[in-house]
Amino acid sequence: MGLGPMGRAMASAFLGKGYRVAVWNRTAGKADELVDEGADRAATVHGALAASELVILSLTDHHAMYDVLESATEALSGRVLVNLSSDTPESARRAARWASGHGARYLTGGVQASPPGIGQSGVSTFYSGPKEVFDAHREALEVLTGADYRGEDPGLAALYYQVGMDLFWTTVLGWLHALALADAHGVSAEEILPSASSVLSGMPDFLTFYTQRIDAGEYPGDIERLAMGVASVDHVLQTAKDAGVDPSLPTAVLEIFRRGTAAAAGHADDSATSLIEVLKRPTA
Repeated sequence: MGLGPMGRAMASAFLGKGYRVAVWNRTAGKADELVDEGADRAATVHGALAASELVILSLTDHHAMYDVLESATEALSGRVLVNLSSDTPESARRAARWASGHGARYLTGGVQASPPGIGQSGVSTFYSGPKEVFDAHREALEVLTGADYRGEDPGLAALYYQVGMDLFWTTVLGWLHALALADAHGVSAEEILPSASSVLSGMPDFLTFYTQRIDAGEYPGDIERLAMGVASVDHVLQTAKDAGVDPSLPTAVLEIFRRGTAAAAGHADDSATSLIEVLKRPTA
C-alpha cells in the first residue's frame, strides 16, 4: 500500500521474483504500470488486506497508515503488517500496539536504500518486532533488500534508521556549507571534492578508535582536546563571516563546543568526544 517511487519499486521487485502482488493506492492511476506488469489491482483497502497475510506498507509516516487503515480495521485480524514508512521509535511502538489491538502482527522496517536500490544486492533494511513473525516472512522480505533484524522492540528498527538519518543529513549539511565556503572564494565543488573525500574517508578510523572509549564513558585528551576544537570551529565561523556565507551552522556547532568547555561541564582538556555528555542533556 502506497505507490510512490519506493512502493512501486517494492511491488515491482516482488513481481520480478514471481510473487502474486495486490496493490492499492489512494490515487488508483498510480497502480496502472504495476498492473501492466502483472499485479492485481485492489479496488479497496479491504480488498488489499484480504489478498495476502503479508501486507507491506510504504507510506509517508505512521499518520498515513492510520488514515488508510482506520476504515478497514475489521480486516486486519490475522494480517502481518510490515510498515516500511519512516517515523520515530515511539510512533512505531504505538503503531504496533494499535495493530495488535486489531488482531494483526506488526513489524517495523527502516529501509536503507533509495528506490533504485530495491531488489539490488548490497543494501539492507532494519527490522524489529516479534522474532517468529520476522523469521516466517524473512524470505519474502529479502526480495526487497537484505534483512537486518534488530530485536523484539518494534521501536528499534525506527531508532537505527533515524540514527542513520541523523548522521546522513548533518553530514550532507556540513558538506554543503563547506562547498558554499569554497564557492565564496572561487573554488568549485569539483575542485574541493578530493579534499572533502579525504576528510570523510578518515571517519571510519576515527569512529572505530573512539567507540570503545565512548561506551566506557572515557574521553582522555591524549589525541586531541576540546579546547583546541573550540578554537578550530571559531576559525571556521570567522572564515564564513568574512566570506559572507551563512554562519548559522558553525555558530550552532561552536555553541555546543563552548557548552562542553564551560565550568559546569569541565571538559576543556578532554577529547571533543566528551561533547556526547553535553548532547545527552537538552539545553534549559
